[in-house]
Amino acid sequence: MTDSSASTPADSVPMTVYEVVEGLPFEGEVGRGLLFRTNRGDLKSIFHQSTGSEQAVIFVCGARGGFGGPATGMYSRLAERLRLEGISSLRLDYRQPNVIPECVLDMLAGIAMLKGTGHKPVILVGHSFGGAVVVASGVASSHVKGVVCLSPQTYGAHMAGQLSPKSLLVVHGKSDTRLPFSCGLQIHDWGQEPKDLVLYEGAEHRLEECGTELEEMLFGWIPKTLRSGDP
Repeated sequence: MTDSSASTPADSVPMTVYEVVEGLPFEGEVGRGLLFRTNRGDLKSIFHQSTGSEQAVIFVCGARGGFGGPATGMYSRLAERLRLEGISSLRLDYRQPNVIPECVLDMLAGIAMLKGTGHKPVILVGHSFGGAVVVASGVASSHVKGVVCLSPQTYGAHMAGQLSPKSLLVVHGKSDTRLPFSCGLQIHDWGQEPKDLVLYEGAEHRLEECGTELEEMLFGWIPKTLRSGDP
């Protein structure tokens, strides 16, 4: 893919994707490695492609980046399960972790790639810092159908009220000692319908204590939201 660009209100200089290079999956990871070569640096990703699929989801992690996600690497497991159900997944690492405008540009580049390959509006899933990234990205892109915030921070997520009519799902552990569950409550309160809030008793920031329940819940919510409104 060439000459794709994306920009955010926070950054008037667009990020141009010159090419997307296919490579081997990163060691220990399932999926297909894709490297986005851009004018702002290389963006790493892992693509779980469901052949012929028009449905897709993008996963991002917290402020340190990476691919695994919360609940002991739930993203790779969930991506493979969704692939078998006809939904492709793109797991993105950040070029500049913990810098919201740059991370939003990363997300928009991923959205543009999926749109350019024939995928319908996508679901965005982000954990912790990534929760703010997916909110900002969901507001910035019209090619988004829903946003999932897992143990999200409020900083950078204040635009949650502008997501509607896109779906918003906020998930938080009530025993989170890094970002208290009041953060999730605040983002849910900012949001407009359609929105959902799920709180897990006894769950810490990485949601490991409720990992199985969380994965099953997302395995239902993501396909349902992607396919809502389809004939």
